[in-house]
Amino acid sequence: MIPRNLSLTQRIWLSFSLLVLFVGLVIAVVYPISIQSALEEQTYQIIEREQLRLGLPKLDQFDPDSHVGFMESRHAARSVNHLILSDQITLVKGQTVPRNVLETMGQNALQQEDNLGRYKLGYNGGTLFYVIRKGTLYGHNAYLISYMWDTYINEMTETLWTKLLWILLIAGLLGIGLAFWLARYLRRPLIMLGNRFEEIAKRNWQSSFKWEKGDEFQHLSEQFEDMRQNLLRYDRSQKTFIQHASHELKTPIMVISSYAQSVKDGILPKENLEDTMDVILSESSRMEQRVKELIYYTKLDTLKDETPKRQEVSFGPVANDLVERLRMQREDVTFRIEGKETVFVVDREQWQVLIENLLENALRYAESEICIGASENRDSAVLEVYNDGETIPEEERNHLFDPFFKGAKGKFGLGLAIVKRIAELHDGEIKVECEEGGTRFIVTVPQRRGNQ
Repeated sequence: MIPRNLSLTQRIWLSFSLLVLFVGLVIAVVYPISIQSALEEQTYQIIEREQLRLGLPKLDQFDPDSHVGFMESRHAARSVNHLILSDQITLVKGQTVPRNVLETMGQNALQQEDNLGRYKLGYNGGTLFYVIRKGTLYGHNAYLISYMWDTYINEMTETLWTKLLWILLIAGLLGIGLAFWLARYLRRPLIMLGNRFEEIAKRNWQSSFKWEKGDEFQHLSEQFEDMRQNLLRYDRSQKTFIQHASHELKTPIMVISSYAQSVKDGILPKENLEDTMDVILSESSRMEQRVKELIYYTKLDTLKDETPKRQEVSFGPVANDLVERLRMQREDVTFRIEGKETVFVVDREQWQVLIENLLENALRYAESEICIGASENRDSAVLEVYNDGETIPEEERNHLFDPFFKGAKGKFGLGLAIVKRIAELHDGEIKVECEEGGTRFIVTVPQRRGNQ
């Protein structure tokens, strides 16, 4: 098993080593078989060409006498020798061969059905390749046997192996050079990217990284740049969040602190102590509410990678409960509820917070009426909250759901941001429509059953 804690250079060296080893094993197994087969085929072709070169249709016109002995001919690399056998397996002409070799050749000749046949046999540590061709001798059937030793094959194999070893050696040396070059080529952009990651770890996000090459590293650098831009945006949003949160909490803290100090000094900012304490309690309640919204907004941010715990929530009871609790804030506003039978498949707690924030926002703008309605189809459900107040200026619409954004009558600036975050957690969307005589917020969420 390959270790995982290797450096890039070690991985490249290991890859090249395994590649060379694999090629060597393949050659060691395949090469001897293929080269042996090819050289044997070439040996038979040499023998057959030598027979055809003689060009004798009748064996009685052919004199294959040789002054070289059977074993002596083994040392001649491409020497082809001949002999003629009668149909009684008797040597008629040609080189004298050992009796057992002659008997084997004769048996093959008698059993041969085709005009031409190829054979080989082992003798005295060597291999003899021979071709038997049928013919006639003085009007009787006879066999021309041409043979050649494996000397040629052995010499060619040795020559080819020598050349192959030189090729492998040269390829190995070139591979070493290629490994050095490849290691440097791959390490350079990675080192640069690593340096940029180190700078980012130190919160130095200002310098960009761009690899101007048409390869995978350019794509990697583009992904890195996207990450850097996201980190910059996140950093700016975090700073803005802290600044706004500090600003929003500073006012009630200052009021509480100044009123408490006045009471301690015996000075009542209001007419009596009860009114003064009411101001302190009011600012404390206001600060508590803002802290709760901050905590809840942060909690939603941590839940962005989790699936909401969906369940079927009947719209009617939730809407009735929220309207009853908020009605006392403005008795001059009439609430109207439509589509009470609608069922949303949502996280109950988050969905109640979403509707409550939309209603509180509508209360700040409504003149006399707020309508909250719901509807559903097979794939999605829609929630609408309408108020008959002044329409939202166009320049404010694009920022309505930004954290801490305040409209003309805004109070804190996190309510609608929480609404948008909850809608996104449910894979839904929210939009605002300004129409004649009022404003309508529309939230659409898919109707997914269970935790699908």
